[in-house]
Amino acid sequence: MTHETALALCLALPAAGAALIALCHRWPNLREAVSLGTAAAVFTVVVSLATEVLAGQRPRLELGEVLPPLAIALELEPLGLLFALIASGLWFVSAVYSIGYMRGNGEAHQTRFYVCFALAIGAAIGVALAGNLLTLYLFYEALTLVTWPLVTHHGDDEARRGGRTYLALLLASSMLFLLPAMAITWWVAGTLDFASGGILAGRISGAAAAGLLALYAFGIGKAALMPIHRWLPAAMVAPTPVSALLHAVAVVKAGVFSIVKVVVYVFGLEFGAGAFAWLPWVAGFTILAASVVALRSDNLKRRLAYSTVSQLSYVVLAAALLAPLSIAGAVLHVAAHAFGKITLFFAAGAVYTAAHKTEVSELDGIGRRMPWTFAAFGIGALSMIGLPPAAGFVSKWFMVAGALQAQHWVALGVIVASTLLNAGYFLPIVYRAFFIESQGEAHGEAPLSMVLALLATAALTLLMFFFADLPLALAARVS
Repeated sequence: MTHETALALCLALPAAGAALIALCHRWPNLREAVSLGTAAAVFTVVVSLATEVLAGQRPRLELGEVLPPLAIALELEPLGLLFALIASGLWFVSAVYSIGYMRGNGEAHQTRFYVCFALAIGAAIGVALAGNLLTLYLFYEALTLVTWPLVTHHGDDEARRGGRTYLALLLASSMLFLLPAMAITWWVAGTLDFASGGILAGRISGAAAAGLLALYAFGIGKAALMPIHRWLPAAMVAPTPVSALLHAVAVVKAGVFSIVKVVVYVFGLEFGAGAFAWLPWVAGFTILAASVVALRSDNLKRRLAYSTVSQLSYVVLAAALLAPLSIAGAVLHVAAHAFGKITLFFAAGAVYTAAHKTEVSELDGIGRRMPWTFAAFGIGALSMIGLPPAAGFVSKWFMVAGALQAQHWVALGVIVASTLLNAGYFLPIVYRAFFIESQGEAHGEAPLSMVLALLATAALTLLMFFFADLPLALAARVS
């Protein structure tokens, strides 16, 4: 298989899978088998491209020309490979989890759910493979549109309100800020292609460069910098598998991926640090403020949602330092957060399915009745705090090293303070689950497919700590 064929299949397979899922709506077992098979096929194709990328090549495919020399193009580089591996690999695990969740809770519109899930992964992989800003923008917007039906899945007033907030903030931020940023970049640099070393160095500086960076930072609303973050907690009205998709697999990962890609391949690491001076402060504020909100939230999914807002800004903060070690930390945290946060959301969904509990204050003793679920939750929590032996320790290590390398003491202080806050809102959940007696009714674990999925993602969280060679190799090549 040529790399052009492989790149085309990365987009064609999710679209074909979505069509087949729709055709199989009368046969649930077949529908779900198609979902699993498509996810496995896409992951296999992405893996087949890894050798070329690790060898220093950048497989490329042009899909068409809009205006000479502006083309819709796919090009796979190390950062994109990591994102594509995460999105396609976690799609399979999420599909396994979704079977138990959707059936266990008697959810309506299950075929629509699986169709939109497949299209969302396809759009996320399109973002990962984007060879220029135009291609990234098209798939970025497509991802917003195909995930909106998932956010509004329940169809009640609360879901519709959450969906309006989701759609309004993401579309408004991208059209009002990101699109003008791209137009300015085209005008200044004469190209929208991603390039090693960036395309803006020496072409724009000072206040103009800082303003352009602001358009990108707030225009990429999926990165959830405050105040462009309210769409994320608003989307918590969706079923838990959708929350996992939004927070770990596709949507927010597309946001922070795009931020890192713009920093590295549009501005470049040699760009003047003055234009970036304000961004660590905004990211640091988002990290700490969202952590405080999470600490005060009793609803489990809301606590996890604001934890995501905080964790995403770790990536933005690390990228904004422009130090090689901090960039590596940003790239690694894209993977570490994906594995840890999807485990936490899977656990929250398992608790809801098995025990119908949604509040932290209701979790007393539940770990004794759901030991596998809360063992996995504990692993995910360790990763979010940044403690060994979990993946988050690896990425935070590089972030701290990057802050020291850049001699950015504010960034270092934010990382330390937020780590304590993370412990403050995660460890009490684990303590309640295992060490406080409960008078509640007896129940067991959630359906087997859900438990297997959350154990798999917890295992990935541990494996990244012990076997970090692949993400480290990809992070080292992002420059």
